[in-house]
Amino acid sequence: MEISKLAFDLTDTFPDYEKYGLKSQIDRCSISIPSNIAEGSSRTNKSFSHFLDVSLGSSFELQTQILLANYRKYLSDDKCQIFEDMIEEFQRATMVFQNTLNKD
Repeated sequence: MEISKLAFDLTDTFPDYEKYGLKSQIDRCSISIPSNIAEGSSRTNKSFSHFLDVSLGSSFELQTQILLANYRKYLSDDKCQIFEDMIEEFQRATMVFQNTLNKD
């Protein structure tokens, strides 16, 4: 959820012409991360693992879009690094968790 909140705070500062472009992409994939975890949490371990895969995919998509936003100067190098660190921490933790699910 923290990544999504940070993403929405960031995209609120984007220029209006990005409303249907990069802003929309970042908003959608950032909300996909916790949404897929929530949806998958009520399923079997195998199914939950699939939803975690989707969530991870969205996190890698978000990471790419954050780099593009940095390139476009919509966020500073420092904020970009904070974002990347948060995303990479999420990715590592999710992969570890997913490995424990798949052992059962």
